[in-house]
Amino acid sequence: MSPGRLDTLLGSFPRLRLAVVGDFCLDRYLELDPDHEERSIETGLPVYKVDRVRSQPGAAGTVLNNLSALGVGSLLPVGFCGEDGEGFELERCLRALPAVTLDDFQRTPLRRTFTYCKPLLVRTGAAPVELNRLDSKNWTATPPELCQSLAGAVRALRGNVDLVVVMDQVDLHGTGVVSGPVLEALAELAREVPVLADSRNGFAAYPPLVFKLNRTEFVALAGLEPEAGAAEIQGALGAFSKSLGKDVFVTLAEGGIFGVRSGEAPEWTAALPLRGPIDVVGAGDSVTAALASALAAGATTLEAMELAMLAASLTVHQLGTTGTAAPAEISALHSARGL
Repeated sequence: MSPGRLDTLLGSFPRLRLAVVGDFCLDRYLELDPDHEERSIETGLPVYKVDRVRSQPGAAGTVLNNLSALGVGSLLPVGFCGEDGEGFELERCLRALPAVTLDDFQRTPLRRTFTYCKPLLVRTGAAPVELNRLDSKNWTATPPELCQSLAGAVRALRGNVDLVVVMDQVDLHGTGVVSGPVLEALAELAREVPVLADSRNGFAAYPPLVFKLNRTEFVALAGLEPEAGAAEIQGALGAFSKSLGKDVFVTLAEGGIFGVRSGEAPEWTAALPLRGPIDVVGAGDSVTAALASALAAGATTLEAMELAMLAASLTVHQLGTTGTAAPAEISALHSARGL
């Protein structure tokens, strides 16, 4: 992709209107000072001193973070939080993002706020070290009245957005935002608007949408052997996309990314070489956001994948946080690599 074409795509992002439907969580980082550790008199266990607490939206919120950093002009999150302290903090973080409107983000007493609490040992001159994460999740089915309300919010997106991103992050299907009624609403919306979906639980229950998967997820979905190589994945990808009638993207970590427009031959783009220590948390979400923005802006499959690899390369080199990539950073990296 030429520098001029990249600038054209990035320059169109402020005119885009995108929605993100899915599981918004609170990423809470506890920065611990190991130099002031002590022992509990009562238990004899180590006591960590928290020097700093910082929070940001996670899961679907990470996609939203990345879309905001990319300069997308209007962002509409569709999801929920609980009526608890974590929910208050999550809403505060979402409100702080440029271009975000929370009209369809619901606070409910029927659910607790999905939270990832991440303790980090922070030593001067060293990369942060993440300790055991503390998660707060919902393990029961999302109440029907909340599912119907969310489905109604999805249907109301018709005619108001250029593209919809779906982020299904929960461990048990049906315990988060993406339920049966929401999938029905997304199927209706996808007849008129591109819908790009990423699901931790796979796509067995999904209608035909534009799917974004990682290598492991696609190998399982396509019925390939776990050790299937790139050539086998590429062959299966073309057949799968044709049967689905939609575009499909498969990320291969350091192996780059495959993409295919329905009825066409799969294409491949390489990942950029590493430039130092990395933190892969959120890399897939940065790819999702870049693909969504590029496709909504009219990029070809190859252009969208190249932009996604640039964004991912920037985010993985941000340590101890879930990174993002801004247009100026993407342009600078593109120029530095001579692409």
